[in-house]
Amino acid sequence: MLIYNTTYQMPEADARNFVIWAHQVYLPQVHEFGHLRNGRLSRILSHKEEASECFAIQFEVDSSALLHAWFVKQGQKLNEDMLHMFEDRVVGFSTMMEVIDAE
Repeated sequence: MLIYNTTYQMPEADARNFVIWAHQVYLPQVHEFGHLRNGRLSRILSHKEEASECFAIQFEVDSSALLHAWFVKQGQKLNEDMLHMFEDRVVGFSTMMEVIDAE
């Protein structure tokens, strides 16, 4: 299983609207697509810069192929929608991680 994580940084003034958008638009639309599961929004408490907020959105996905299919069919559009809404005030970077089970 893979975890797809995107970390976002924004001015404090945009944080409330970002959280609302993530809960009302982004997470429901991603879950509706079906390949990404267990989405969650978290506030990042470490590495906080003055007058900014950081959040992470994470999903579980079975393979990089499914993640790529989601990104092509939906992820790019959601990113464009976010850029339209927040312009350059919200920046982010994504990380794909593999879950390692202890055996």
